[in-house]
Amino acid sequence: MSAENKSIYAALLANLMIAVIKFIAGAISHSAAMIAEGIHSVVDTINQMLLLMGLRLSKQKPDKHHPLGYGKELYFWSFVVSILIFGLGGGISLYQGVTHILHPVEAGDPNWSYIVLALSLVFEGTSLIIAALEFNKLREGQSWWGAFINSKDPSTFLVLFEDSAAVAGLVIVAVCLFLNHLLNAPYLDGVASLLVGLILIVISLILARESRSLLMGEGIQDKTKKRIRQIVEEDKDVISLMHLMSTYQSPDEILMMLIVAFKPGLVTAEITQATDRLREEIKLEFKRIRFLIIQPDVYLDKIDANVQAYI
Repeated sequence: MSAENKSIYAALLANLMIAVIKFIAGAISHSAAMIAEGIHSVVDTINQMLLLMGLRLSKQKPDKHHPLGYGKELYFWSFVVSILIFGLGGGISLYQGVTHILHPVEAGDPNWSYIVLALSLVFEGTSLIIAALEFNKLREGQSWWGAFINSKDPSTFLVLFEDSAAVAGLVIVAVCLFLNHLLNAPYLDGVASLLVGLILIVISLILARESRSLLMGEGIQDKTKKRIRQIVEEDKDVISLMHLMSTYQSPDEILMMLIVAFKPGLVTAEITQATDRLREEIKLEFKRIRFLIIQPDVYLDKIDANVQAYI
């Protein structure tokens, strides 16, 4: 098992182990909420398989059709995962919830449901702890939300959000199941399914927004831009870094273009030596910058405000 994919494998194993028994318990107890939880586990299992496939495809080497590589495969499949959470997980759970609120079904033996919920909380809770520990290693002093927004690796935060939604859903189902049998109110089973569906839809919208942003092409952080500007403008042959453009091709690959104003009077050989020197120094410090293009340009005292905003 790859260490970097530990949280995905843990989530996959947890969901695979409990999906079937949730359906069995739901059928025995006539619980729509348990059926919704079973669907949730199936969707999560499919999601982890798609993430693993996306990770594998993203490691393919560049070829004539994709000269910059296949890194964005991971971003594409993470977007697909967010859509599946919305459509299959959230949509079916909402349907189950509304149906059982309008047409309540008398509850059967709840004992199986309680056993399954307890086991599910153990497995999902363990998976959540592993995902949280893995994500915590990547925070680097940022808040949890800030680390999520700035993360370029959906395989880390997708599992964290999925497991959080799963644990929240299990708690809701357990509470509603208990109240259902205590108060003899079978409509609460539908309410639990409805709440689980709403949680999944909210989570899916958050994940879809971030996955779409990564797929469209996010750039490097401001602190990295400042450091690269410092490296470039400290070079003896440089007047100014006029423009910096960057995009993540994958969590470990950045494509960057620098437009640099060199000192007047330099011959072509000197400019070539300077660009090679800058490229080597930048890539030595920032290992993720795999593709670095440096374009010489004429220095302007007044740079257009729209251009300056990107630097």
